[in-house]
Amino acid sequence: MKKKKINVITLGCSKNTVDSEKLLKQLQSGGYEIKHDSEESDAGTVIINTCGFINDAKEESIDTILRYVRKKEKGLIDNLYVIGCLSERYKEELKMQIPEVTRYFGVHDTPMILRELGIDYRNDLSAMRILTSPGHYAYLKISEGCDRHCAFCAIPLIRGRCISRPLEELIAEAEILADSGVKELILVAQDLSYYGLDLYKKQRLPDLVSGLLIIEKLEWIRLHYLYPSGFPEELIPLIRDNKRICNYIDIPVQHITDRMLGIMRRSHDRRETESILNKIRTEIPGAAIRTTLIAGHPGETEKDFLELKKFVEDFRFDRLGVFAYSHEEDTYSYEHYNDEVPEDVKELRVSQIMELQQSISAGLNERLMGQVIKVIIDRREGDHYIGRTEYDSPEIDQEVLIPAEYNISPGNFYNVMITNSAEFDLFGKLI
Repeated sequence: MKKKKINVITLGCSKNTVDSEKLLKQLQSGGYEIKHDSEESDAGTVIINTCGFINDAKEESIDTILRYVRKKEKGLIDNLYVIGCLSERYKEELKMQIPEVTRYFGVHDTPMILRELGIDYRNDLSAMRILTSPGHYAYLKISEGCDRHCAFCAIPLIRGRCISRPLEELIAEAEILADSGVKELILVAQDLSYYGLDLYKKQRLPDLVSGLLIIEKLEWIRLHYLYPSGFPEELIPLIRDNKRICNYIDIPVQHITDRMLGIMRRSHDRRETESILNKIRTEIPGAAIRTTLIAGHPGETEKDFLELKKFVEDFRFDRLGVFAYSHEEDTYSYEHYNDEVPEDVKELRVSQIMELQQSISAGLNERLMGQVIKVIIDRREGDHYIGRTEYDSPEIDQEVLIPAEYNISPGNFYNVMITNSAEFDLFGKLI
């Protein structure tokens, strides 16, 4: 029956993905037939898990809500619920501007929306999920919220303070995922570096990673979002000495001048930033270091930007993303600074950094020609299988394209010789 089908639409980051996967499991256990990101109009109820982080994400969330409002008005769906970050942040405004939505819920309201649908929340399913990823990789969200006070960021306003999940609970969930076929486990949080400080009064990320290594079915363990300040340096030998931990470290620095880091209320300066980056480079030879930057934050002068650009040029990050500053309501930057850098200047600075990174990435990729690299295959697209090295995370980093003439099964690992390269892609053949 149509009314017993629920379609869950997920927008935003991997942490949202985990939230949706756990909601799907609860819905399934309650007797609903579940769909995820389906474009079919055969579900009586649609739940949209929104993102409210920056302007582009908010616009995508609103556009998606309006698209499903139109389906509701045409009678294609009966009920439309909105959950997640956008709803948490702007619930009252959304109620007024888009009243056609059946009901809005916040980021911590899973039990409430289940009750709305006639289901009791089951604590015994808290570690269970319906994976929406390909199945051979999955995300493990190790904490909720953030205790940092970066001037530009709305996450603490939306998600609250950091709440670390118990170590034993995380290992148990990882074991369930591994038993279901997950080979690559990607640890995510707003700040992995902080893990354990609230719960255990000390950093426990190295202990967690060590515990995960006991799970033999996990072939790759990947770490995302390690804050530079307080970086748990015990991780460095752990990564260096264990081949199952990907040589991939995501450490968002955001900027490099002491002046801008102060304006952004980052708790690290240039010396500390360069110290930890150089330590990683020195002690884990060949590790891929990924970072993210913000261009056009209030107060950023041309001199600040040129210094940032020079830093990118000199350090040569393996992976890099850069975002134009978004003036987010209720943040410290919004309350205390004018959004003074013109939008066209922001975009120009973003494009200049990315052009530079394009050249850096092309050079790094060219060095891989003729090398044999372990690759996990994610999918087939047209005439190619699409895979990744340990130096690349799904959906955000570069990929390896392999001709479909080979007998390849997605979800498996293969040894691939790199035969050609582009700025952000590699091409190879099986050996």
